[in-house]
Amino acid sequence: ARHGRLLGIKGIFLKDVVDSVVENYAPAYPELKENQDYIKKMVTLEEERFNETIDSGMNILLGYIDELIKEGKDTLDGEKAFKLYDTFGFPYELTEEICEEKSLKVDREAFDKEMEDQRTRARNARGESSYMGSDELPINKIDAAVESEFLGYETLTCEGKVLVLADDNEFREELSEGEKGYLVSDKTPFYAEMGGQIGDTGMITGANGSAYVYNTKKNVGGKTVHYVEVKEGSIKLNEEVTLTVDKAIRANICKNHTATHMLQAALKEVVGSHVHQSGSFVDNERLRFDFTHFQAMTAEEIQKVEDLVNDKIMEVDTVETKLMTIEEAKESGATALFDEKYGDKVRVVAAGEFSKELCGGTHVSNVGEIGLFKIVSETGVAAGIRRIEALTGRAAIKYMEEKQRLLKEACSALKCTEKDVLKKISSQGTELKEKDKEIAELKSKLTSGALDDILNSAKEINGVKAIAYALEGVDGNALRDLADKIRNKMGSGVVVLVSKSEDKVNLVTMATKDVLANGVHCGKIIKEVATVVGGGGGGRPDMAQAGGKKPENIPQAIETAFQTIENLVK
Repeated sequence: ARHGRLLGIKGIFLKDVVDSVVENYAPAYPELKENQDYIKKMVTLEEERFNETIDSGMNILLGYIDELIKEGKDTLDGEKAFKLYDTFGFPYELTEEICEEKSLKVDREAFDKEMEDQRTRARNARGESSYMGSDELPINKIDAAVESEFLGYETLTCEGKVLVLADDNEFREELSEGEKGYLVSDKTPFYAEMGGQIGDTGMITGANGSAYVYNTKKNVGGKTVHYVEVKEGSIKLNEEVTLTVDKAIRANICKNHTATHMLQAALKEVVGSHVHQSGSFVDNERLRFDFTHFQAMTAEEIQKVEDLVNDKIMEVDTVETKLMTIEEAKESGATALFDEKYGDKVRVVAAGEFSKELCGGTHVSNVGEIGLFKIVSETGVAAGIRRIEALTGRAAIKYMEEKQRLLKEACSALKCTEKDVLKKISSQGTELKEKDKEIAELKSKLTSGALDDILNSAKEINGVKAIAYALEGVDGNALRDLADKIRNKMGSGVVVLVSKSEDKVNLVTMATKDVLANGVHCGKIIKEVATVVGGGGGGRPDMAQAGGKKPENIPQAIETAFQTIENLVK
């Protein structure tokens, strides 16, 4: 992008290069041809963002370079290169390249030190790793020989032996009532947080007590770890226990996870084949799906996706899970994530013929179990990345019921039926506009009616006719119009109007051209008057406006207006 600029190419141009790249590489990478339009749009977005980066950082860098040349130095500080990167998103390589063109170097060692310092600050702020707490926790030092077999695809309860007990400080022989800690067993039905799906919750019961499992995660070594709180008695090392997953929560998680797969399939069908998963989150309450797309979805597209998923749910197809090699999975048409690493065998989850994906998560056995699918939001989270949040089952029904309740309350307040609610809102909007117009007209008549009173209040100060008058409820525009009328009727002189309107103060002053020679200056007058009512301002010699926030000082402001005029007039 930068070299294109140096060559004299103006505007966005890299998208035009894409066609040549696709033409040359499509035989080896057929997905390039399939996604050609999407790639061009994404390249355009990236180039636009890069141009913004160039514009914001280039002036800073050139300033640094000028300083170096003036000081006779040949190396740019690494701290400055890091500031360009960290604050303006200016790539180090670009800084280095531009400096080289000027026969200058960049202190890479200092740049790397700044980068490492930032990582250290981030780690300290986080206080924990992406797994399950600090890497120094005992649970992250479990012997590699310890194995835990996951049985959660087939059952929600099983017998197991406690292999490891620990707290945040040390390995334990026993955890007692009220204590929190970590437990690893040789067998478990609990799914550990992975692939965007949250960990299972439930109970672990032994001969002498029971513990609530409030989360399940993998440690750094890949062992399934139960986060437990002992509710009664105690749990001991090496004892036999019964592990039971919360059935209702798991069922809702399964509904949301299968629905996420179906959502991706529907998006590909409605929005385009370029749609690719960019992240997901599934718990027992809702699902969240991030996907590649270059613009906001239309209301019509969202409705089509929602309808398609619900249509497929009503076909009540069986959800089948098969173990395959990665090659077999790809041949079957299963969707995989390009940036994921897969083992020799992969799980392929198929919701009828509609959706087929590589997935290690838990799912319903039949799509009909999902019940209902409802999209609640579609937003942008990054350039080229959109996010959909949706509900399923009972949560979706509750959402619809809440909307229905709100609609009924609105109808009750508007005194109309549901089918007439939009018409009623529209008619009330029209009525409000008409009433606002009437109010404005009445205010105009009222202020116009006060013309004579205002004109009669004029004083003569050193040969100049001056008016300073306070009003109520006149907004800035109406006040300016009124001042203009008074100035015209005065023929010669200066007028200052002050009005209280909704706990605020509006001020305007105008003068005829002839009195300016006498020293009258509206900008100077308004500045003094506005200060009294807690505001500030200025303006031209013949006209100025301002505002304030102390309406209680309006009487004092009127006195200040006359005093200021007297001080100005020669």
